[in-house]
Order: sequence, then structure tokens, then C-alpha cells
Amino acid sequence: MSVHLTRRDALKLLGVSSAGAALGCRADAPPAGRSPAARSPAAEAGRAGHDAVLSVAPLQTPWQTEDPFLFCMHHLDRFPAGNAVMGPPRASLAGRRLGNDFGGRDGWNMYHGDRVPGFPRHPHRGFETITVVRQGLLDHSDSLGATARFGEGDVQWLTAGAGIQHAEMFPLVRETAGNPLEFFQIWLNLPAARKMVEPHFSMLWAPTVPTLDVDDEVGQRTRVTVVAGSFAGTPAAAAPPASYASEPGAHVTLLTLELQAGAHFTLPAATRGTARTLYFYEGREMRVGGRRVPASRAVRLAPEAEVDLVASAGPAAAVLLGGRPIGEPVARRGPFVMNTPQEIRQAFSDYQRTQFGGWPWPSPEPVHPRPEGRFALRPDGRIERPA
Repeated sequence: MSVHLTRRDALKLLGVSSAGAALGCRADAPPAGRSPAARSPAAEAGRAGHDAVLSVAPLQTPWQTEDPFLFCMHHLDRFPAGNAVMGPPRASLAGRRLGNDFGGRDGWNMYHGDRVPGFPRHPHRGFETITVVRQGLLDHSDSLGATARFGEGDVQWLTAGAGIQHAEMFPLVRETAGNPLEFFQIWLNLPAARKMVEPHFSMLWAPTVPTLDVDDEVGQRTRVTVVAGSFAGTPAAAAPPASYASEPGAHVTLLTLELQAGAHFTLPAATRGTARTLYFYEGREMRVGGRRVPASRAVRLAPEAEVDLVASAGPAAAVLLGGRPIGEPVARRGPFVMNTPQEIRQAFSDYQRTQFGGWPWPSPEPVHPRPEGRFALRPDGRIERPA
């Protein structure tokens, strides 16, 4: 769903006041389990003289997010042409640590895959994964019986809840050309009251994910994709029913921003009690609230200030994450995120005993046939495809 607005139109819709739309989000508190006082001096360097900018810090891998988010990983792999099994040519695998390849050799990784890149069968409990694909294709399969091939602007939102297994594989479907893949995976925490909900598989196809083109006064464009929350009166597609993002007052927001060179864009003020972080991940420089921000920076933003963004040195891209903090203890180990160490031990015990429903697929790293397009098989047997 695409909408075109001028900057003036967008500001009118937003009300351009501190009581503006509830876009504010928190990904700028310290990592889960850390006190705000634990922020490093370097991260505090951006405070003085810029009311909208609380701090600027280099981007780490994965991106350090804040309550209610657990982390964000930006994947950009320039995969080669695929072989007969939709993996890379055998010669390209020489010297790699197959099953644990994160070295970025030749511009791509095998991750935990042996033949096809990706993340074979693994469990989760106590949080949600949001996978936003900018280009390329992913093959998903899970213990609910759901499976899908998605990409090219699609979003998958998986509530792990009480426990699920899934596989995320990256088939190299093109045999005579490269297979670039770019996506974000964000982990969103669940509050204690929702950690043991029934798992839920959601697909948000690209045509249902709102995209707004906002032109500034001289016609330079910013493209805003609304994955969660809302922008300029346009709400995102509905989050899963038990998601923290579906809780009234949580104000979970996930926006991607693409600014043309020289574009001016205004983020509206946020609701009091929320906070937000802008992750500037692509481009040479951006002006944020009047402050010069170099490439690859996380910028913590004051919740109740409008923030002017300028792509001051060529095109720029950023992600805005946030939401009202859950404010509960976080215990995490590997694929499980709970509130106490005892609950983590119980998660491992439950997984060993139940396998979270078992694995209905013939392989731990299933991929779909090369000619298959984008589709989803729901746990109830329904098949759907993007419009």
C-alpha cells in the first residue's frame, strides 16, 4: 500500500505539536538488564546543545536495542548464483567454517547452513521475531506446520510465546545471476503475562505494508515504510493478537526511512513515557536535530521533540525502533528469553521433553522448489499468496 504526501501534508496530518501522533518508541534505554546509569561516556557525547538528540553512539553488530526490543540484526549478503540445490558453488565453500560461518568472506555468510545458507531448525520461547525483507527471498518452516517463501518487501512476524521451532533458509534461486539478500531481524520481548501464549505465525505481504512517499519543499523524497505503529495517520498492518505491539499504550513503532540526497524530513514528537532510537545504517552523513551524524550511528532521540532529518551528504537510510518499556527483569540464554533463571532452566527442560510440538518437515533445513513463488501455508492448511 503506497501513499504520496508532501512534507506540508504530512505535518498537517501529524498536527506538528508535542501532542502529535503516538509514534514515539523506546529502543534507546540501555540493553535489557542494564541500568540507565551504565551508559558509556562516549554514548553520552551528543547531549549538549541539541534538545532532540540525547546521544550518538557507533552501531554495533547486532544493533544494541532497548526495552521492549532485545536486538536488531541487519543482514546484507551478496550471494552468488545458486547451484542445483540452491546453495553456493562448492568452490565457494572452501575454507569456511560450515555450520558456523559468520566471517563475511566474499561478501556473504553460510551462517549455520551446510548446503544452503541460513538458520536450520532451532527453538524459541518468550519473545517475538520480526523479519523485514528489503530484497531477496527467505524460506520459513516451523513446528506449527506453517511454511512460506517470502521477501521483496514482505514482513514475517512470529510470536514464539510458549515455544516454537523454526528454520530460516536463504535459497539461491537464480542460477545465472547473483542472489543478493537484505533483511532486518528484530527481536521484540514479551511481558511476563504473555510469555507463555500460544505461538502464532503471521505474514504481512508487501502490498499490505504501508509505504508513504513524503516530498519536502523542493521535491526531495523520503520513503517511510510503516511496519509497526503509524505515521501521518496511516497505521501499520495489525500485529499478532498476543504481541506486545497489540497492547494498548505500548506504542511499539518500527519504521524504515529512505531519504533522497538532500531530502528534509520531520519525525513528529512522541507520546510521553515512550522513547526512540534512530539507526542510521546507510549513507555518509545525516543531520539529526541540527547535529551532524556520521555513518553507522545509533541516535537516541528525546521522546517529546520533533526531530528534523536531513540527508546532507547523499542518500541515507535509517530504521526507527521504539515502544513503551516493559520494565521487567530479563533472563536470556541462547534462544530463550524469560524473566528469571529458573524459567530459563524450565524452557530447556520443556524443549527436551516436548520439542515444542516436534518437527513435521523431512529436513532440518527445508527449502522450497526453485520455481516456487512467494506463498504461505498456514497451520490450518490454508495457502495464500501476495496480491
